[in-house]
Amino acid sequence: MHLHGYSLLAGHRGALGGATFRASNPATGETLAPDFHEALPAEADEAVNAAAVAFAQFRIVAPEIRARLLETIAAEIEALGEPLLQRCHEETALPLARLRGERARTCGQLRLFAQVVREGSWVDARIDPALPDRQPLPRPDVRRMLQPLGPVVVFGSSNFPLAFSVAGGDTASALAAGCTVVVKAHRSHPGTAELVGGAINRAIAACGLPAGIFSLIHGGGATIGLALVRHPATTAVGFTGSHAAGRALCAAAAARPHPIPVFAEMSSLNPVFLMPGALRERGPAIAQGLVVSFTLGVGQFCTKPGLVFACRSPETEAFLAALAAAVRAAPCAPMLSAGIHAAFLENRASVSALPGVTELAAASTPAAMPPTLGCPSIAVATAKNFLRTPALATEAFGPFTVVVLADSFDEFSACAHTLAGQLTATVHGDAGELAAAQPLLELLAQKAGRLVLNAYPTGVEVCPAMHHGGPYPATTDARFTSVGTAALLRFARPVCYQGFPAALLPPALRDENPLGLWRLVNGSLSRDALA
Repeated sequence: MHLHGYSLLAGHRGALGGATFRASNPATGETLAPDFHEALPAEADEAVNAAAVAFAQFRIVAPEIRARLLETIAAEIEALGEPLLQRCHEETALPLARLRGERARTCGQLRLFAQVVREGSWVDARIDPALPDRQPLPRPDVRRMLQPLGPVVVFGSSNFPLAFSVAGGDTASALAAGCTVVVKAHRSHPGTAELVGGAINRAIAACGLPAGIFSLIHGGGATIGLALVRHPATTAVGFTGSHAAGRALCAAAAARPHPIPVFAEMSSLNPVFLMPGALRERGPAIAQGLVVSFTLGVGQFCTKPGLVFACRSPETEAFLAALAAAVRAAPCAPMLSAGIHAAFLENRASVSALPGVTELAAASTPAAMPPTLGCPSIAVATAKNFLRTPALATEAFGPFTVVVLADSFDEFSACAHTLAGQLTATVHGDAGELAAAQPLLELLAQKAGRLVLNAYPTGVEVCPAMHHGGPYPATTDARFTSVGTAALLRFARPVCYQGFPAALLPPALRDENPLGLWRLVNGSLSRDALA
């Protein structure tokens, strides 16, 4: 498929373009044609202005039209076929089998959001009819529902070039809520971004909707990215990436004359707590599962377990031996980009050099070594060192984890108390241990957005009950998720209508309930029309 290398601005190709760059193949180091042109500030301005104009129409289109758009985007992405996967493979070194699964997830979540929009109850309609005879004061007619925020800027992520990028969860949930979207493409996979952006444009045209609903911008995060965040018409930001970049976006959003929310997923160590009974019953299996989890995607999953806690015991020693053997046998593979690889090596070296940290095992480095090769390794530290060395809780985004050994359950629990916010926290234990560990589980519920028992945190199911978020620094707002159908709530706000005649009310709040929604009427859920 032909790539032109320019931004996509409200349905047409950008024509200005500033400095150029090329993607590179992480496995070989070779650069990939064509040249991609960084957008100029005027083009970023054009994209957000077009999104603001289109929002006036898109925010009020019928739910069926929004649902059809999401389904059409999924169909257009699937129609790209193998060339999309091949280009993505060349830009990320991710295996084609993984990318086929990610494409299925991307299209699946688009269709899932279409179902949510079509059913419609997500708007949380609430109706309290007037009570003119109430004493001592009458009650006015009050009705409330969620409405879309406005233009949303989405930053494509490095580690999920399809499912968390141009048409990923942030874009899908923003469009489902009725918002328009400007995506800042990730520099590591610009060709993939252009192909998917073209699919979105074709879907918008096929549905007869305004082209300004979507734009795709190439450029640096510190220049074009910040310009998009600072644009006065931008109303919210979706971001998945590093802690430093997320903080920079938050600072820019807070410094605006009218601050806006930044929903950023940034950093998580996803601690795993191992109880003695679990290690006694299935220590070798836990060791093998843990290695699979922390090396999945070359350790470049946001839910990778980066800390493991256990109490010293004979069972723990046997577990460590099995863990070391599994790590030595684990394969090395290219990481997503030279920048991610360099940061991984730096952070791993920093943690490994801390006092009391020793290497337990490392995979063998192959003779022919690609430039971004990530090799699994694991280190060991004591709980005493962990408690007095905050730097041990530094994320190394890649195939590396640290096992922390406690001399007592009190030390074990003390480590949990010191943890910052996390996306996930996992506990392995037998039935009796889990029952006795209720205080630990309650503590972890304050530390993480998702608790996992006797499994592994990698792999995030896209479903209505999923929560992918957590207290800072995992995300900037622990109340919201970036995965699952509740993700669209990030891009909506409540609007209350008091004393409105029926003709001026949104359809979701009218007496006859033309959309057939579940609504909270006088405090009770109902799909009935008001008498």
